[in-house]
Amino acid sequence: MDAQERIKQQVTGNPVVLYMKGTPQFPQCGFSANAVQILKACGVEQVFTVNVLEEPEIRQGIKEYANWPTIPQLYVNGEFVGGSDIMREMYQSGELQKLFTGEKTTS
Repeated sequence: MDAQERIKQQVTGNPVVLYMKGTPQFPQCGFSANAVQILKACGVEQVFTVNVLEEPEIRQGIKEYANWPTIPQLYVNGEFVGGSDIMREMYQSGELQKLFTGEKTTS
């Protein structure tokens, strides 16, 4: 299975997926630490995380998968949400919490 197939399987097989540097317990960059904190603040307990530092093919592949150049990357219900900055903005506006509760957002 190539990296793109593995990523697709991970993203579609888990409700919340975070590609990050390090682990939730030991994030290896500030942006990944921020992403984990935001998910905790939203009350998300079940997160499938992928440490891209341990999987170089995933580290490159995820950038191509979402056409997004940076890590971390958050996926909810198979959809790309964004990186750390977007997560923070969505959290501050209340939009991110709605993704996890299933409420419809108005745009």
